[in-house]
Amino acid sequence: MQTIQRKFPLPLYNHHRLLRPSTTLLRPLTANLRNPPPPRFTMSISSSTVQENSEELLSQVLTYHNQTKHSFTNYARGPRGLDWANQPNPFRRYISPPLRPLLHPPNSDDSPLYDSLFNSLPPPKPITKSTISEFFYDSLALSAWKSTGFSTWSLRVNPSSGNLHPTEAYIISPPIESISDSGFVAHYAPKEHSLEIRTQIPSGFFTNFFPNGSFLIGFSSIFWREAWKYGERAFRYCNHDVGHAIGAVSMAAAGMGWDVKLLDGLGHDELKKLMGLEIYPEFKIPSRPVKGNLNSIEFEHPDCLLLVFPNGTGEFDINYKNLSMAISEFSKLDWKGEPNSLSKEHICWDIIYRTSETVKKPLTLDTKFIMNRFARSGNCNENSHVNITLRELVRKRRSAVDMDGVTSIERNTFYQILLHCLPSGFQDKQKRQLGLPFRAMDWDSEVHCVLFVHRVVGLPKGLYFLVRNDEHFDDLKKATRSDFKWEKPEGCPSELPLYELGRADSSDGCFSLGMVAHLEPTLRNKGVWMYPRLFWETGVLGQVLYLEAHAVGVSATGIGCFFDNPVHDVLGLTGSNYQSLYHFTVGGPVVDKRIMSLPAYPGPGVDA
Repeated sequence: MQTIQRKFPLPLYNHHRLLRPSTTLLRPLTANLRNPPPPRFTMSISSSTVQENSEELLSQVLTYHNQTKHSFTNYARGPRGLDWANQPNPFRRYISPPLRPLLHPPNSDDSPLYDSLFNSLPPPKPITKSTISEFFYDSLALSAWKSTGFSTWSLRVNPSSGNLHPTEAYIISPPIESISDSGFVAHYAPKEHSLEIRTQIPSGFFTNFFPNGSFLIGFSSIFWREAWKYGERAFRYCNHDVGHAIGAVSMAAAGMGWDVKLLDGLGHDELKKLMGLEIYPEFKIPSRPVKGNLNSIEFEHPDCLLLVFPNGTGEFDINYKNLSMAISEFSKLDWKGEPNSLSKEHICWDIIYRTSETVKKPLTLDTKFIMNRFARSGNCNENSHVNITLRELVRKRRSAVDMDGVTSIERNTFYQILLHCLPSGFQDKQKRQLGLPFRAMDWDSEVHCVLFVHRVVGLPKGLYFLVRNDEHFDDLKKATRSDFKWEKPEGCPSELPLYELGRADSSDGCFSLGMVAHLEPTLRNKGVWMYPRLFWETGVLGQVLYLEAHAVGVSATGIGCFFDNPVHDVLGLTGSNYQSLYHFTVGGPVVDKRIMSLPAYPGPGVDA
C-alpha cells in the first residue's frame, strides 16, 4: 500500500488550535511605518487610471498573491499587534436616511427543509415586506451575541474571517408596500435588521430590464476592516467573505423559491453608481504602507451585483449596454446619508489597494446572461442530514475554534457532503455551475479540493482529491506527484469524482481540505478581474461546507491562514497554474463553556 511521506505537517495551517494566527507571529512593520513620514501619494482609485497591458496586469496580481503567502519561516506582512483602540466598528450606518425596520420571522414555521432545496426549489413567494424580512434574516442578519467577562460581540448568519465583516449589502428594488412607495436603493443594517433608504429610483428601471418579481442585491467591501488585523493578506479574506455572502444569499433566496444570478456583465463603475458609493471621497494610494488618520480608507469597494428572481421564470436576456446607460443616471439621484466613521487611526497596506485597482472589472457588453436549468444534487445517504429546516440551520451555524480529536463520521455521510459540493449537481461530468448555490456564478468551476481524511469510518486515512471540473483532470494528474494513485475509493458513488492519492494521517477533525484554484490560466484566458472571483467561488464552497457540517451534526471552520507553498509541495505543484486559496476543517467542535450565548434580537446596545 502506497504511503505519502510526511515531509510537511498536515494540515498545513497556523491557527493555534484552529484560531486565526497570532499577530505576534506576523512580521512587524518597518521602523518607518511605526513613525511614518508624510505619505507620498502616487496613484488614485478612479476610472481614469491608465490601463497597462494584460501581461503587466497579470504580473501585478501574481506579485500580490506571492507576496501575501505564509511560509514556515516568513509571514505575509501584518501589524505587530492588535490596536484595540482603533478596532473598526463592525457596523456601517448611514446617518440621517429613513430607516425601515424589517420583521422578525418565526424560527422555522414557514421554512423548507434544508435537504429538500438540493432537489428542487419551492414555488416562488411574492416580494413583500414579510418575504424580504425573511430573506435578510436568513442570509445577512445577526444570529447571536456572545459574551464573556467584559467582552460582548455579535455573530452573523454569513461568516467572516476574524468576525470582522468587511462585506456590506444593498438592495435595489421595485416598490415594496410598507417599505417604500417607489423603487429604491437601501443599505441593509444587520444590527437593527432594518433598511436605510438611500435614494428613490426611476419607476421604469425594473420593468425595462428585469422579470416581474425581481430585485437586486449588491455587495461591497471595506478593506480596512480586515486589514486592521490581517495586514496585506486581507484582500484575500475580503473576497472569501464576498463568496460566503453570495452563498448565504443564494440559500436564503432558494428557501423563498427565488433563483440568484450574478450580473457579471456590469463593471466596477456601474456597481459604484448603482449602490451610491460615489459618495465616498477618492482614496489615494501611497507608495508604501503608512499609518495615520486616513479617513478615506474606510470607503466601500463595489464587488458584485446579484439578480434575485422567481424560480421558474422563463428565459430572458439582459441588455448590458442599455442597463449601463440607465445606471449612469443614478449619479444624478438624491442620495441620502453620510457614512459613519469606523476608526480614528488607520494603517494603509498599499498593495491591497493597488491590487484592487488592477483587478477592477470593466463593463463587458458581450457578456451573455445564461439561464441555466436547475440541477439537483446527488444523494447517497438519505439519513445523513438531520431533519432540519433551512432557517434553523443557517441561524445556528458557528465557526469551530477547536476540534475534539474524537468525533468521526460515516463514509456515506462524507460522500453525501461532497456530493453537495459539486458545481454541476447530479451529472456524469462536472464543469458548469448548475447546482445550488453554485448556480449563482456564471463561469465554469475553477476550484478543486484536496482532502486530508482523518476520521471517516470506512475510509483509510490519507490524501484525496475532489475534481470539480472534469476538463482539468488530465492536467491535474500531470501537475501533481507522479506516484499518486488517482483511484476511486471504496463505496464512492459513480457520480462523485473523488480519488484517493495516498495514505497519511493528521489533525483532530474528521477531515480537512484545501481549495486549489486553476489560477494563472484562468487569469490569462478570462482576465485578471477573475482573481477575486476565484476567492468568491471558494467562499461559496465554504458556505456549503459550513451548512453540511452542521446538518450532519458536526461543525466546521474556514481557515484563510495556511502555509501556501508547503501545501503545493505536498501535492507536487510548481508554478502558478494551481494555487491553494482557502482551507476548511470539519469535525466535532470543542465548546468553550466560558462563553455565554445571547439572542440576536434584541441585542446589547454596543457596536463592538
